Amino acid sequence: MRRFLVVLALMIPGAALAAPPPGFDKRVESVRRQLDAAGFAVTIVENGKVTFARGYGEKLLGSGQKVDADSLFQIGSVTKHFTAAALATLVDEGRLKWDDPVIDHLPDFRMYDPWVTREMTVRDLLAHRSGLGLGQGDLMFVPATNISRAEVVRRIRYLKPATSFRSSYAYDNILYAVAGQLVEAKTGQTWEVYVRERLLKPAGMANSVTNDPDRWRVSNRALPHGQLGELRGMGAQQPLDEQAVALGQNAGPAGAISSSANDMAKWIQVQLAEGKAASGAQVFSQASAREMWKPVVLMNASPLPGPLAEASAQFSTYALGWNVKDYRGHKIISHGGGTLGFRAVLVLIPEKNIGFAMMVNSEENAMIPGLTNELLDHYLGLPKRDWPKAYDDFMEKRWADGLKAAKAAQQSRPVSQPSLPLSGYAGAYADPWYGPISITEAGGKLVIDFRQTPGMTGPLEHWAYDTFVARWKDGITEPAFVTFNLDAAGKPTRITMKAVSPVADFSYDYHDLDFRPVPVAP
Repeated sequence: MRRFLVVLALMIPGAALAAPPPGFDKRVESVRRQLDAAGFAVTIVENGKVTFARGYGEKLLGSGQKVDADSLFQIGSVTKHFTAAALATLVDEGRLKWDDPVIDHLPDFRMYDPWVTREMTVRDLLAHRSGLGLGQGDLMFVPATNISRAEVVRRIRYLKPATSFRSSYAYDNILYAVAGQLVEAKTGQTWEVYVRERLLKPAGMANSVTNDPDRWRVSNRALPHGQLGELRGMGAQQPLDEQAVALGQNAGPAGAISSSANDMAKWIQVQLAEGKAASGAQVFSQASAREMWKPVVLMNASPLPGPLAEASAQFSTYALGWNVKDYRGHKIISHGGGTLGFRAVLVLIPEKNIGFAMMVNSEENAMIPGLTNELLDHYLGLPKRDWPKAYDDFMEKRWADGLKAAKAAQQSRPVSQPSLPLSGYAGAYADPWYGPISITEAGGKLVIDFRQTPGMTGPLEHWAYDTFVARWKDGITEPAFVTFNLDAAGKPTRITMKAVSPVADFSYDYHDLDFRPVPVAP
């Protein structure tokens, strides 16, 4: 009888028996040590059953406090498909439709172009095809600001599009803030409360939280670590001040959930069961589950370089809070996430009825993709490869190239003096979407202050001519070039900015800023 059941299971699609790779536990710890990751957590779900859930390393380097399967990690943009699921519950209840114009539910919502305002749908909010540029507007989120979510949504009307509407894919966070406001408008509850009550609790994710203050109250939480060398990403992992690297409260729907290996296993069970929790609760409908996995926009599927080439996708798309692409000919549904000090991913293999999630409390960019590919190779019956090493080599080259470019810029820096006395650059300036900054002069030094972002204040060091470098007091935010444009009378008329590092994260969208002098009130 036992032999018959085994044969029957092998004949039913998606019911094949599976198990984690032999020695996977030791492999994870070995890779963690090799790549200098502080702590790590992973969970695997196979055919509805949790077959692996472990923690590794430390919650805080040097503390001796071990990570376990209940330790909370920030999951960053993995949050996005929770936001999509929150909207799905409203679709299930008939309170909105995926293709409703957003202004039907948020009458004050505006994009830069009035036509786009009229045409933007709920589906568009989640699919990264709005015409905004990569990460545009993220400085209203990162580092943490005191701009409210409602105010973030109001300021979107000042973001000039980079492309035409629905013509191409460009990842953004800002429109997920709109999705969060939409949840609040339809339910009377904040996104944080609604997601906790309507998604996390029915799914059985009792330890997960939707904001930083709630996470800080949990003692069993991983703390952030980063590499603070000459370029972010180089050097040893160091503990970061979790208050200083917190997301703004306005960023919740784009990336604020914190979860554990055990809780993420429960969310994977919901996904693989098309909306049904292990308890039997229907978190969202089967129809919504399928709709959220349906591709909406094509993404760039450029070949990966060198040893990573075998992992290149043949097709890559974005659905509703999910990436849908292939891995070596097999359909994969996934989403990654990263915040200051954390990385995470959730991966589903629908044809095998298998899913897994990984989280690390370090800005380590090789461990998660490397182990992801090793698990995919195992479950898809593909040859074994040392993917963590391949990704680590790739990242090391990327950082080395960035450092080389930065040093070349330093060497080619012209010998020059500012056009004006330092007091001539001082004043109040404002950008339409970010808001006000101030530049002051005292004791022979200029200081820049992004007044709505507490961590973004610091000295301006002269670089060349009328360009200075801002180095922020938090020691974490990417330094930026600050260039003053002068009129014929030698008065500043405009300030533009760009990241100093050629490999800075896209969320430092300094290049989208256009500061102009604010007239002094009489």
